[in-house]
Amino acid sequence: MFQRFLIALGALSVIAIGLVASTSGSADQMAERLALQSEQALAEADLPTIEARFANRFGHPSRHPVLSGGEDLDEDARLKAAQTVAGVAGVGGISWIDGTVNAESGERQFEPLHCQEDVDGLLRVRTIRFEEASAALVPASRLLVNEVATALRPCLGAIIAITGHTDRSGSEPDNIALSMDRARAVREALVRRGIPREGLRARGVGSSEPIPGLTAEDPANRRIEFRVIQMKPLQPTPVDTPGPR
Repeated sequence: MFQRFLIALGALSVIAIGLVASTSGSADQMAERLALQSEQALAEADLPTIEARFANRFGHPSRHPVLSGGEDLDEDARLKAAQTVAGVAGVGGISWIDGTVNAESGERQFEPLHCQEDVDGLLRVRTIRFEEASAALVPASRLLVNEVATALRPCLGAIIAITGHTDRSGSEPDNIALSMDRARAVREALVRRGIPREGLRARGVGSSEPIPGLTAEDPANRRIEFRVIQMKPLQPTPVDTPGPR
């Protein structure tokens, strides 16, 4: 029995060694592939003096390259080199051998996307509806909320106001409370569909802001409005932002 145990233990050791060797080989192949593709990309970008070394300080394979050979280049050329290597599929954070890791995250120019127009288009002919005197969505409106979430997704990182409105039936304090509850219900529905809560602002205004051209008593004023009030794109972390230093 003891002999069989030793044989089994030996077999497990061989398997473990094989797995380690396989993993090591895969890592080496990954580093070699990234180095070759980076070299080709740099040559095509007319930056053949830049070398990307895909190994950490202990010499182990890594997908986070260290760039060298840019000592005589200006900042624009170094930035171009870093961005070129970053464009290779599978490359992680980039650093320079003579500088700090991606020191320059910088402010990126951000152009607002069309999520506001897309949401307005969805709500132009349809309305998010609720049960009578309730903040519960009617089943038919859940699909519309799905579409609103999809339309808002390109603006993740922005601050989005969700405003609930009512008509003037009932007392205004009750209208304000109901409109706020409905705005919050829509906010929670969007959160469940993957829109970050921290970017959503719910408010209720009761009947104080009727649709232009309608009286405050008109039932058409019962609605939910969305407005992108601050465009603030998600900022990349420094480790993921290629820089000249």
